Amino acid sequence: MTGIVVHDARKVDASGLVDEFWMVVDGDRIVATGSGTGWHEAARTPGAEVVDAGGHWLTPGFIDLHCHGGGGHPYDDGPEEMLAALATHRAHGTTRALVSHVANPLASLRESLGVVADLTAVDPMVLGSHLEGPFLARERRGAHDDAFLREPGPEMVEELIGAARGTLRTATIAPELPNALEAIGVLIEAGVVVGVGHTAADYEQTRRAFEVGARLLVHTFNAMNGIHHRAPGPVMAAIENPEVTLELILDGLHVHPSVAGLLFREAPGRVALVTDAMAAAGASDGDYRLGGLNVSVRNGLAVLSGTTTIAGSTLTQDAALRNAITLVGLDPVTAVTALTHTPAEALGEAHRFGRLHTGFAADAVLLDHEWRVQRVLADGVLL
Repeated sequence: MTGIVVHDARKVDASGLVDEFWMVVDGDRIVATGSGTGWHEAARTPGAEVVDAGGHWLTPGFIDLHCHGGGGHPYDDGPEEMLAALATHRAHGTTRALVSHVANPLASLRESLGVVADLTAVDPMVLGSHLEGPFLARERRGAHDDAFLREPGPEMVEELIGAARGTLRTATIAPELPNALEAIGVLIEAGVVVGVGHTAADYEQTRRAFEVGARLLVHTFNAMNGIHHRAPGPVMAAIENPEVTLELILDGLHVHPSVAGLLFREAPGRVALVTDAMAAAGASDGDYRLGGLNVSVRNGLAVLSGTTTIAGSTLTQDAALRNAITLVGLDPVTAVTALTHTPAEALGEAHRFGRLHTGFAADAVLLDHEWRVQRVLADGVLL
């Protein structure tokens, strides 16, 4: 074995905290873990690369269920741009991700889904596609082009599923649209995790979507009705259903930290931090494109040009982790779980990703005491 040995780390994952943690990686898998000095023998193996964590934090690799680009590169401009954007997020600790698609012409969506299907065979970071558009409510479309929104006819849904060649992992749908519940059934039958989002649905309509099998609330609180004392809306429907995972964009702009804290208290273990990042994440302020729309980024806030409509974020997952701990006041285990185990569980991948355990994927992030990324281990490769 010529693997990687990481030692003297402060491990934090969904299982808890362990000091003087060590792990041994062989290929793309964690093959041994422990605490103390048990790593010495593995370190003597010829060719082993030894990493002294120096008592810093070691977490599983971050998983992002919802992202549109980064590093100046959008996900909807072909494979080279996708790979460049993925590399930016990987440097910030995201080791597995879905590629999210905004509403576009159906031919463009089919092409993009096919590109991602090809990428899953090339880049292990890519877990598949998230089809965010086009089955969204016009009045809650956010940064999606109104011209490309569609009602979810079963044949159209089947067509998009087919274009992804088994790699469509999640899809967003507004459940109040005509045929929406039938479309949810078609997606679930194809193994797709369905999210409720960009919706004008009320509490009862959202409950019904969850009853027929939807299992995600897409960027909770954003592009949907809020909580009102006489109209509880989609957020309460999601909180009350123990099988639903709630996405949260924790950049301090999309959702106030105090409201984020409420969500973690009311839905423990079910909040998945996502970036919903567009091309400006990990890049500078300026003018960008999101799908067919112009986006202006000033002081890290992305809006549709000439409006106040938020157009994704400029967030990276390491920043989301820092915000969870410093702005919301979460303990490290809860915060890290929301970036690792919870999204893995939402995808049915909690047996492979999201923990630093023997047999799990060799994905890990070494962070300093201020939660800033020092090293990234992605699919057994040290960056």
